[in-house]
Amino acid sequence: MKANRNFLNLIFPAIMFGAITGVLTAGVIMLFKLATKYVIAFSQDSYAFLREKFYFVPLVLIAFYVLAKILPLVYKKYPRTRGCGIPSSLAVLRNIVSFKWLGTLLGVFFLSLISFLIGVPLGNEGPSVLMGVAVGKGSVRTLAKKRPAWESYTMTGGACAGFAVATGASVSGVLFAVEEAHQRISPMILIVGSVAVMFAQAVSYTFSPLLGISIGLFPTIDITILSVADVWIPLVMGIVFGFVAVLFLKYYHVIGNFSNVKLKKLPHYVKIFLVFAITLVFGLISYSFVSTGHDVFVFLLEQNVAIYGLLILLLVRTTLMLFANTNRVTGGVFLPIITLGAILASIMSQGMQQAFGLSSEYSTAILVLGVSACISAMMKMPLTAIVFALEVFGCVGNVLHLIIVVAISYAITEIFGIKGINATIINSLTKIQEETQEKKVLDVFLVVKKGCFAEYKKSKDIIWPSNLSVISKSSHNLDNENRDAETFYEGDVLHVRCETFDEEQTKVKLNAILGEQDYSKLEFNIKKNLK
Repeated sequence: MKANRNFLNLIFPAIMFGAITGVLTAGVIMLFKLATKYVIAFSQDSYAFLREKFYFVPLVLIAFYVLAKILPLVYKKYPRTRGCGIPSSLAVLRNIVSFKWLGTLLGVFFLSLISFLIGVPLGNEGPSVLMGVAVGKGSVRTLAKKRPAWESYTMTGGACAGFAVATGASVSGVLFAVEEAHQRISPMILIVGSVAVMFAQAVSYTFSPLLGISIGLFPTIDITILSVADVWIPLVMGIVFGFVAVLFLKYYHVIGNFSNVKLKKLPHYVKIFLVFAITLVFGLISYSFVSTGHDVFVFLLEQNVAIYGLLILLLVRTTLMLFANTNRVTGGVFLPIITLGAILASIMSQGMQQAFGLSSEYSTAILVLGVSACISAMMKMPLTAIVFALEVFGCVGNVLHLIIVVAISYAITEIFGIKGINATIINSLTKIQEETQEKKVLDVFLVVKKGCFAEYKKSKDIIWPSNLSVISKSSHNLDNENRDAETFYEGDVLHVRCETFDEEQTKVKLNAILGEQDYSKLEFNIKKNLK
């Protein structure tokens, strides 16, 4: 009886929704990758053309100005289309902010292509995750309107599938839901995420070769296996990358203060135009300074660049990426951060060759370790950093060294109390809410209704509204001898406390989870925001 109930209420819908979301997300992301491929190629050719026909630059600047005037109008109507895709996705998945799925899906798709066309140094992985979230929400809104509680799970599945198809890293896609999205292990979240990734990758592996797009993010590379005696390499790299990550994240705040304080009086479209214009200047100098950074990474795998050139490249790409991000231009930072890791690792590789006589054969291994350290320290995703390196680069032989560099770089940022770039952006979104919206406190007793979503499920499997705590659970049902204390049953009374900026939306979500409640007896107390 219990097994049958779990299958009908949990396993079957999780598999069904995960499969639908995975297939649809794969279709969207493959189309996005195909469009991105041609747009970036056209962008690169356009910059080469402008270097020869410099007199066309004023016309390009005029076009950039027109685009900069239009973009804020789109951002105002669909706020989640602006800025970095992964933090926006996390804010949605944690129920911190809401969004319109179709407008966001189309907006992110086309606005990202505009960024790639101009050459703004932002990536396509973040937008892919956000589009997966939008597809997940849209699949429930269109196919299962009577089961709105599943939205949070299908959005999570869409995020996992979007990441997996964009990068070719399936396990990392699932781990994204556990480590970043919800920061907890839940059977339901794992089932939906795993099924979505499985179906998405099946579609991707089938149709990507037909469309002429790559399945993986990077080409297969040969990595030298480091010995136990080489353990000093990740030790040194972990320390260096940890401190660099601290500087990077502090520099992010400096750029953010410059954009939001020093340039506060400038209209948003002017700041966007500045991003475009500066990108154009550096793109005309060298295309390596702009775009996603994918080609830079591939080039560094095969060639050495002088250290002074790498330092200039590191500084320019970091500044441009952060300036674009703090001014909320559409695009992701995952791939650009990987590129920064590769540049810094290449600098360290050459430095260790000159200082310690290290063989150049170690360069690819050092590059992978550097990328992993950056993901761990700058984005505060250590588990994903390890698994991503194993999946994408096949770094199985260096797993010990990989763990060391990831752990040390992450630990240093923790010592300094530095938040990752995703958490920093999410905090800024919350701060905007606190400054512009009235916060309310819901403190009430709710009843688990018969046949509701929460019935027979554990609290850890339920994605509650943001900032909600179940303080206590009591049952007035006498037949409770064999009941699990962590599972919700019909008639259970929950003492719930929640801070919310949107009273009506919170009611809708609680109704979707617990069944229709009598809110006429509830009291929402206004909590004044501290200025």
